[in-house]
Amino acid sequence: MELLTVLAALIFLMTVAYKGYSVILFAPVAALGAVFFTDPSQVAPMFTSVFMVKMVDFIKLYFPVFLLGAIFGKVIELSGFSKAIVASVIKLIGRQRAMLSIVLVCALLTYGGVSLFVVVFAVYPFAAELFRVGNIPKRLIPGTIALGAFSFTMDALPGTPQIQNIIPTTFFGTNTWAAPWLGVFGAIFVFILGMTYLEWCRRRAEAAGEGYGINLLNEPEHVDTGSLPNAWIAVLPLLMVGLGNLYFTGAIPEWYGKSHTLVLGNGQEVVTDVSKVVAIWAVEAALLLGILTVMVFAGKVVMQRFAEGSKTAVAGALLASLNTASEYGFGAVIAALPGFLYVAHALSSIPNPLLNEAITVTSLAGITGSASGGLSIALAAMSQQFIQAAHAAGIPLEVFARVASMASGGMDTLPHNGAVITLLAVTGLSHRQSYKDIFAITVLKTSAVFFVIAVYYVTGIV
Repeated sequence: MELLTVLAALIFLMTVAYKGYSVILFAPVAALGAVFFTDPSQVAPMFTSVFMVKMVDFIKLYFPVFLLGAIFGKVIELSGFSKAIVASVIKLIGRQRAMLSIVLVCALLTYGGVSLFVVVFAVYPFAAELFRVGNIPKRLIPGTIALGAFSFTMDALPGTPQIQNIIPTTFFGTNTWAAPWLGVFGAIFVFILGMTYLEWCRRRAEAAGEGYGINLLNEPEHVDTGSLPNAWIAVLPLLMVGLGNLYFTGAIPEWYGKSHTLVLGNGQEVVTDVSKVVAIWAVEAALLLGILTVMVFAGKVVMQRFAEGSKTAVAGALLASLNTASEYGFGAVIAALPGFLYVAHALSSIPNPLLNEAITVTSLAGITGSASGGLSIALAAMSQQFIQAAHAAGIPLEVFARVASMASGGMDTLPHNGAVITLLAVTGLSHRQSYKDIFAITVLKTSAVFFVIAVYYVTGIV
């Protein structure tokens, strides 16, 4: 009965998320419902002392990253830099290689710190135009964007400032550059197999005589590229974020050491464990550097619409962070229930520690429909178990951090995933039309985690 209660809570949350209801509202409902059927007297204490505490802990750590990432994406958009980057990459790669161009553009933007949702809106008009000219079925656009934005640059490539690459650092004491070679190998694996799959779909459609399509929804107008900013200037903020992240990751520990003691005016001492927040501080500083770079080169243009644009960015950051924080609180409550011990025991029965972690993270990401949410739930509940297993097996924690990050971006893209729903809505396509291609990319992305684990065991490379 206790196990069924936990499973029912997970299924309930997955169902309401799939139907489009707010996770912020229903995560506590699902969690406290499970508590009620386990022990009704514990509902109020569990809500106040577990759910809310863990939710606030998540916001305290990660909200600045969500906020700065949203602001950076918005100023990149308002300045016209995102359109300039897209147009330049397409010109460089060639319109005849539409799919490769879109994948590379999405990868460049996400690796440069632009949020996944901003990338979808920025790239779609160009993708639609390229696919229309090349007579490639529009239904393949979501899979193409998903490969570029939702896969290898989100959590595999070392140093990516996306939240899925940051969360493991606070649990394992690593940084965003953890296990760089494994990340690169995983990214190449996903890119090659993903492009092979998409090109196979294109050739198959061409052989069947299928074109772009007719009577389609949300068709964008022709994109005017005549007055876009210089491409080299447009890409500079992305470079500054990447280089800044690398620099601050090394510089912050030198400045502050492993811990820092702040003496307040009243003599009270506040000690910060710097080793656990280096990655967060580095990404925040890098995003600030990127924002300042945009303002230096396009401040006048940005400020014309910054008032409204910043409101949209802040609202988006609040929604995204609260969604994930609610899932984090939900995971903490579920992990505290007796029924979760059955789940933990079943997962711990997987003898290999890296396989154990990968399966746990990707399963919870799939259930919640959120890479960051599933990752947070898994690590909040089981990170100490993973750390003990790492020490016992002599595996560097950097490997565990990379595997956790990559596993989170696997089965999270099930139909109820928020990014998937947004992507289909923006492109005017349905799950029936395009989801199978997104799911195929998901399967490839999930298999990349096990490929990376195999590479580690065969070569020992990190």
